Amino acid sequence: MSTTAELLKGAAELFPGEVVTQAHVRHFDLPLNAGRFALVTLDNGLDHTKPTTFGPQSLANLNAAIDQVEKEAADGDIVGVGITGKPFIFAVGADLKGVELLKRHEDALAIGKGGHEVFKRLSKLAVPTFAYYNGAAMGGGVEVGLHCTYRTVSASLPAFSLPEVFLGLVPGWGGCTLLPNLIGADKAVSVIIENSLNQNKQLKGKQVYELGIADALFEGADFLEQSLIWTASVLKGDIVVERPVIDRGEAWDQAVAKGRFIADGKVHGAAPAAYRALDIIAAAKNGDLQQGYDAEDQALADLIMGGELRAGIYAFNLVQKRGKRPAGAPDKNLARPVTKVGVVGAGLMASQLALLFLRRLEVPVVLTDIDQERIDKGVGYVHAEIDKLLAKGRVNQDKANRLKALVSGVLDKAEGFADADFVIEAVFEEMSVKQKVFAEVEAVAPAHAILATNTSSLSVTEMASKLKHPERVVGFHFFNPVAVLPLLEIVRGETTDDASLATAFAVAKKLKKTAVLVKDAPAFVVNRILTRFMGEIQNVIDEGTPVEVAEKAVEPLGLPMSPLVLLELVGPAIGLHVSETLNRAFPERFTVSPNLKAVVEAGKRGFYVYDSGKPELDPEVAALLKQGDTVLTEEQVRARVLDAVAQEIGLMLEEGVVAEAQDIDLCLITGAGWPFHLGGITPYLDREGVSERVTGKRFLEPGVASVPA
Repeated sequence: MSTTAELLKGAAELFPGEVVTQAHVRHFDLPLNAGRFALVTLDNGLDHTKPTTFGPQSLANLNAAIDQVEKEAADGDIVGVGITGKPFIFAVGADLKGVELLKRHEDALAIGKGGHEVFKRLSKLAVPTFAYYNGAAMGGGVEVGLHCTYRTVSASLPAFSLPEVFLGLVPGWGGCTLLPNLIGADKAVSVIIENSLNQNKQLKGKQVYELGIADALFEGADFLEQSLIWTASVLKGDIVVERPVIDRGEAWDQAVAKGRFIADGKVHGAAPAAYRALDIIAAAKNGDLQQGYDAEDQALADLIMGGELRAGIYAFNLVQKRGKRPAGAPDKNLARPVTKVGVVGAGLMASQLALLFLRRLEVPVVLTDIDQERIDKGVGYVHAEIDKLLAKGRVNQDKANRLKALVSGVLDKAEGFADADFVIEAVFEEMSVKQKVFAEVEAVAPAHAILATNTSSLSVTEMASKLKHPERVVGFHFFNPVAVLPLLEIVRGETTDDASLATAFAVAKKLKKTAVLVKDAPAFVVNRILTRFMGEIQNVIDEGTPVEVAEKAVEPLGLPMSPLVLLELVGPAIGLHVSETLNRAFPERFTVSPNLKAVVEAGKRGFYVYDSGKPELDPEVAALLKQGDTVLTEEQVRARVLDAVAQEIGLMLEEGVVAEAQDIDLCLITGAGWPFHLGGITPYLDREGVSERVTGKRFLEPGVASVPA
């Protein structure tokens, strides 16, 4: 048995749940009389929608296939070797289910070495090797192709990436070393660092080709056939692949510096993965591949045993699994069909909702408001957005016309909602206003129609309390911008029935939103946590801590933006309103900042001005601030803020606002953009010891988003 095979056999025992990938070898004569060819196809035996991954046994199977073709190549029986995937999926990287089970550094190191030892063999065969990226390729799926001599890519390939940094790892099977040596450091940094930290941005097939990762681009319909014809031409010498000379001078160093600037802006030094990847890219400048592979092995092992990677996998599983099977959702068979949607309001939020329902459900959508001018503006917004989709090629002319025909606006609710199955309000955040709206809708809508509210903080139960049928009212809280943020907090009022709730979840699924069931409690989940978080920041500023110290204190969390920049995005007036709502509910914990109130009353849109190109405290806001004389350090501010958040999460779990801590993390990741490397917030609080200090216990069991005990 080879050393590689022995290594993989030992590692396989650590991955009991691996979905095993097979590597099938078949032979045929290439076109143009180019000779006998061996093609290795990766296939996990599942349906075409299930991704192909690499664990130890899968790597062992590929290793055995390489054993076969290596002998054939050495004997002169074949002229080349290709590798491709099953229809629509090439391969999507390491089996993460196994990675999170690893307990020892040496086991993690073995996984890195095992992948390298197998993939390197492709570059050492006696004949040229070809990777045919026929479908989705990520992580190790990309890297196995980088070890080949040549690569082709399908124009219909939907997703191509090295997402490891996004999860808290590095591309550890050759990505950090080979990619910059193939396409240059600048492009490699964009793929490995910038795209990963930009919410795991994916490349399309054409982009893969334009970056120089692939040597040829072919249409998806006959991709493999055209790739083999191209392969034959390459082997016969009719096509010569020319690649640009890589700049290994100052440009390489500048690319790494750019990567560090991007990482600082995204994670503020709070997560190590991006910096470890950049160190390897920097060292790859000398072209020593084995040195790079060794560095990848070490980084991979260190990060696998670190908390950020465990939190990243935890976050990935939350979004991909829990987010698609919401905890506590009622029987989906109780859901009623929705064939027409009504929207009360025609302002920006209501118009965004109308557009979303229109695009995803493709049913008639009707808006109402207090005057025709507002209605026309709302319908016009939807039409304009559809025109943008048409201009970008996202819809064709026929579909654009059809969608525009489905949206309308009327003044009379009776005319608009008489046959609506689902009516959502997006009017001013005032209880009396919303109660009046629902009373008007109930009087004209069918008895089966769901009445949904987009309230961000008000009681759904109280909103429904004056209706004849309060059981059909449900909270449907979207996050702004509606088209971007996936979260939808579905709020069950005290009287909401199962059929209404099931219909709400069914609609959320069609809207392609991540739905989380939430108890009817003040400000629900995201706004309650963010308001407590922001409230403590505002409190320490009010007490005397300089703004810049308070802001800088929470940088180690690696949040997508600072607290006061977030407040600017949300709007100070909305932030003030939510803090006032929560102050009425929980006056002992939620304060109303007099300085924030002064900023709102002065009509300021935020604390900063950007005249210099970066945020600086607005002199007019600085003049408004009235501060005490208690000045805290960054460490003191951070401890105080985290203690407050941990306390609030503990209370929310005691109150049953959500089923488990996992739902809080899912909400923060998908509704507030909190980074994957934190896993939301509870893994970070556990890892830093804050949870136990404040609540006396961890939020998650050991081994959940952490190294198993």
